[in-house]
Amino acid sequence: MRVVAGELGGRRLLVPTGAGTRPTSELVREAVFNSLEARGLVEGAVVADLFAGSGALGIEALSRGAATAVFVESSRRVARLIVENVTALGLAGRAVVRPVTVERWIADRCERGPRADSPERFDLVLVDPPYSWDGWEALLDGLEVSGAGLVIAESDRPVGAPGWDVVAMKRHGGTVVSQLRPRGACRL
Repeated sequence: MRVVAGELGGRRLLVPTGAGTRPTSELVREAVFNSLEARGLVEGAVVADLFAGSGALGIEALSRGAATAVFVESSRRVARLIVENVTALGLAGRAVVRPVTVERWIADRCERGPRADSPERFDLVLVDPPYSWDGWEALLDGLEVSGAGLVIAESDRPVGAPGWDVVAMKRHGGTVVSQLRPRGACRL
């Protein structure tokens, strides 16, 4: 797997092995980020990559000009792989890796607020859980409370929840990418 475009375009990424991971394909990453860049939503953005896996989504955002990224990955082994990727690519100063579950990370932000090394608000939240995962409504509730901007949700089905507007939805083979914004937020 490689970074698709931006300052690091073409650079290879380490990817976790095993059946528990399903990295976002280069085709889907390219389509998602081309759409976001066309609307001026990547340059300078503060990004969260949830269920980060290899970190490919957050790294793609950084390569295309995002200011910072927080990677949340529950597997400590896989989180170490993200650290290896961001270090090898020279992104360590713009990246924070959190080896916790997404649910714990959101609960901590809602209960205690952001940590000193984590931003108050995220412009983009990239969410790519296992397709069998069914916690979207609770996740989106937590993201709304914790100050999320645009959420890019990758699943095998359309994603939505009360309180969220679907800005765009696109199917790429067996993958559905939904772009969601808290209801009432400014639309771009």
